Amino acid sequence: MIDTQSTIAQAIEAANPAARRSRQATVRWGSRIVTVGGAAPVRVQSMTNTDTVDAIGTAIQIKELAIAGSEMVRITVNTPEAADAVPAIRDQLDRMGIDVPLIGDFHYNGHRLLTEHPAMAQALSKYRINPGNVGKGDKKDRQFAMMIEAAVKYDKVVRIGVNWGSLDQELLAQMMDENALRAEPWDAKQVMYQALVQSALSSADYARELGLNPDNIIISCKVSGVQDLISVYRALAARCDYALHLGLTEAGMGTKGTVASSVALGILAQEGIGDTIRVSLTPQPGESRTQEVVIASEILQSLGLRAFNPSVTACPGCGRTTSTTFQELAKQIDDFLRAQMPVWRSKYPGVENMKVAVRGCIVNGPGESTHADIGISLPATGEAPAAPVFIDGEKALTLRGENIATEFHALVENYIEKRFGATA
Repeated sequence: MIDTQSTIAQAIEAANPAARRSRQATVRWGSRIVTVGGAAPVRVQSMTNTDTVDAIGTAIQIKELAIAGSEMVRITVNTPEAADAVPAIRDQLDRMGIDVPLIGDFHYNGHRLLTEHPAMAQALSKYRINPGNVGKGDKKDRQFAMMIEAAVKYDKVVRIGVNWGSLDQELLAQMMDENALRAEPWDAKQVMYQALVQSALSSADYARELGLNPDNIIISCKVSGVQDLISVYRALAARCDYALHLGLTEAGMGTKGTVASSVALGILAQEGIGDTIRVSLTPQPGESRTQEVVIASEILQSLGLRAFNPSVTACPGCGRTTSTTFQELAKQIDDFLRAQMPVWRSKYPGVENMKVAVRGCIVNGPGESTHADIGISLPATGEAPAAPVFIDGEKALTLRGENIATEFHALVENYIEKRFGATA
């Protein structure tokens, strides 16, 4: 006789391999400490798209990203004027009570900026260095060393961020030449994969030679193809124990960017690969920059790796539910919970794990509502205007009449106060 329970358990275990144990980096600002890697949860990161010189505008967007759930925010530091603005941005954030660590994104002239603007170098919590954009020829090692020396001096974490759009061409050419001499040469894509990984690891080795604490090194190798990203990170994870930052570069906008990022980052995170993630989503016209944070958070929450907001499960609708009531109620509740979370995080510990169900009819509604902390099964087209409410798996009451949505909203608020307010 087949042991069904054992078979299911084995299948679940096989689908959730032990997490890769990486080094643990510590990103600090004041009393705020964000651990990355080791046993720490996968962290959500984002990046501004403001002109860094606009200190107030940049600080406002950073605040929005932090409130949305970004645990670190990267800003462009590309000119002396931008470098001078960084301390002002940090000061503005501190006055607003936003202690999110800032990451400086450096290309081409980072060695000069970090050397000539010490206040900026200290105000940042982490530096992002792209080995492909540090310099060429004999300048490369010297300019890279200047950046690492600043990180050592101020005890900052460094992300060595390789990108296939700016891959070290000298290294790639060398590896192509070596590949041509192989008895069985790899195809060009395999050489590129190896060049990405080699660029990151050799840069990390050099940083350590210059005195950078290996625990202060995070690595990324970003590409824009889903299968390419998965292949590169699997190879990278197998060859090092550094904390890894995940991101599908230039993922795109809307549905395309969301789906591509979710598939690539979800597969890697499920395999235990990745310690921070960023969804590089091109905003739709008029769309908030915070959407990339929402998607990154949802990826981790869907995998069961993190809990950021109470989850609202809702019926997709069918011919039995021509009314839009359940759709409107689901959105209302979801929007309400997300809007309140910045306040609730400290007021109601554990509320992010709450599950709410809004179902559309009698077919699956009552049964699925019992699996939520609080759920409602709305009447379908032609059914009596009665909506049973289930709390902690038990039917608690039935709402009737014209004000079902308003009354359920109040029940959710009351449930949160009673269940999670007691532990505050």
